[in-house]
Amino acid sequence: MAVAAALRLAARSVTFRSRLQDVFVTRRVRCRYYTKKIHSDRFGRDLERYKDLKARFKRHLKATYGRFSDLPDHSVVYGRHHVYFVERNGIYRMEKTKSESEPEPVHDLGCVATGEETQAWTVQRIRLSPQEKHLAATLKTRSTETTRCVVVKLGQRRGLTLDNVVSFEWATDEVLFYTTREGLKCRNVYRLDLTQNGSTIRSVYEESQPDIFVEVSRSRDGRVLSIACSGRSSSEVLLVDVSDPRLEPVLVQERQPQLLYYVEHWRRNAIILANTGPGREYQVVKAPMSEPSMMSWDAIFTPRPGTVLKDMDVVGDHCVLVAATTSDQLELIVVPLSRPRAAYTLQLPSWACAVESQHPGVAEPCGTVDLLISSPVRPPVSYRLGLREGLLSSGAGDGPAPFPADRGNAVTARLKARSQDGTLVPVTLLRGGPCTKDTPLLVHVYGAYGRDVDMRFRPEKSFLLEQGWALAYCHIRGGGERGLAWHRQAQVEGKRRSVEDLQACLAHLFASGVSGPRRTVLTARSAGAVPVGALCNRRSDMMLAVTLQSPFLDVLATMEDPKLPLTLEDREEWGDPLGNPQHRLTIASYCPVCNITSQRYPSMLLTAYADDQRTPLAGVLKYAEKLKEAAKADPEANIVVNVQPGANHGGPDDWESVLEEEALQLAFLYKELDVAPPGARRRRNK
Repeated sequence: MAVAAALRLAARSVTFRSRLQDVFVTRRVRCRYYTKKIHSDRFGRDLERYKDLKARFKRHLKATYGRFSDLPDHSVVYGRHHVYFVERNGIYRMEKTKSESEPEPVHDLGCVATGEETQAWTVQRIRLSPQEKHLAATLKTRSTETTRCVVVKLGQRRGLTLDNVVSFEWATDEVLFYTTREGLKCRNVYRLDLTQNGSTIRSVYEESQPDIFVEVSRSRDGRVLSIACSGRSSSEVLLVDVSDPRLEPVLVQERQPQLLYYVEHWRRNAIILANTGPGREYQVVKAPMSEPSMMSWDAIFTPRPGTVLKDMDVVGDHCVLVAATTSDQLELIVVPLSRPRAAYTLQLPSWACAVESQHPGVAEPCGTVDLLISSPVRPPVSYRLGLREGLLSSGAGDGPAPFPADRGNAVTARLKARSQDGTLVPVTLLRGGPCTKDTPLLVHVYGAYGRDVDMRFRPEKSFLLEQGWALAYCHIRGGGERGLAWHRQAQVEGKRRSVEDLQACLAHLFASGVSGPRRTVLTARSAGAVPVGALCNRRSDMMLAVTLQSPFLDVLATMEDPKLPLTLEDREEWGDPLGNPQHRLTIASYCPVCNITSQRYPSMLLTAYADDQRTPLAGVLKYAEKLKEAAKADPEANIVVNVQPGANHGGPDDWESVLEEEALQLAFLYKELDVAPPGARRRRNK
């Protein structure tokens, strides 16, 4: 949806999407020294003990992924006359009216490489110009964060290449706006003009603030381009009217401290999601395009107390909102923009944990919106929402359809855990049947940057549920599950609340009869490693094992080094230990690396990536060395480091590497918890 795109900031977090072979198409540290060393030292040797079990789980995962090969294909793009799709070696198209015709090549990915490059490229995003004259696509290397944008004149296969492009949108058939990245910074917007004599490029916007990330997007009706300049706690937006030949950006509202807003377009109005509601939470406001500043903002929808707006889209004459209720379930709120008081609510099924809207093709009707509803163990279900009637129908469009119940024997439960200060923390529990103290439990957590823990469908989660595991998702403070205040409560000096919340969630699960400490594994990635690592130091008796991917662990040393990527931007999240002594004391009190002591630690699998610019590899290895030293007296604790060359913060893109990584994690879970793998005749002994 529109806001989800605007929220993609350069944080220590990258969404790790499920990748199915031929279905999902992706979509200053001494790294190289450590990468060469890691395979010859004791960390590398520790991986051998999982080798055989990993091979077994790799076979199971291939079969599991194969069962879901008919999921909706996000790589398909619908134009006025053609359907565009990605195969392994390039971009192709077929005429809509000739389904039996041969695919026509649009662009060969092998043509991207220049000089001596041997990198493999995957397609991230495709955009068609309004009249389908040109196609632009961003490509990413599988081993680094390097991106390129290819611009192709359709029907002629001629094109040009732009380096380091992050976001891009067509204003007209001949004008492309795009942003570029230097390192992890994205501050510049450029305009590409295509002419019969060639092309010209000129700068449109340059951001001066180091903590602001700039992105270009297009309104659903195609009439406005947005240049969103977003920071951790403030934002501003410039709009480009594509019907104006000058295509000059116009500022909506100048940046103000603690003001966050995102803009869509309706007729001659800006529809704005802004945190100007009660408690500085989001509400929907409207302003004329001729006077879009805050002085003209008129509130047209404010959610009821306890309901949190998660996302916004404007479809035709309606504003479609995704919201979380006081019972932590998702719902849709539809606001007719010409009659805001006639807003209505549609309840989603109790198992719904993620909602995505699909943008239509350029010639599709605007009175409906297509939705994909999913959960970690429930594949996406397609629904079409008729906005005037307020009716949901199945993806096939064959009339109103009730939501299916939980898949198979899956049960979704919404729990509340009471934290140390009395705050009730939501927990989503997924289980396949009754739980006991012997049920293996995998606990997921994030809790940073105001982002929700990822609860979209993952085939390996469905596999675990079928094998008798329970899955828990802890929505601790620091994340965004309960709104902006939920994030603010665990920023800087409030960071310890995230750890207290996680401890309370585990205690509540155990008290409810869901597993026990000796059958529990915690898992997190990126900044989610902070509360997990802190809890391991504080209450290592509450879990038997931990898996962390691209983990952020050395918070203090990282935030004390302003030369590292993202340190300056992250001061609003973690604090400034150099300029504020209290911030330093607070960080030191919970930093996972700083608080390792001689005690029993859980077994731990740390997966790091050699080309990760967001979380320093040196911090991961420093943590592992200290942990191994502290856990020497405990023969049961296995501290395993898996450093992957040729991958960045988001993990590998290629199919085989994804399978290898997921199979290793499953092998680690089963071996450390002494759970019999699928097909085993008897339980193994440690």
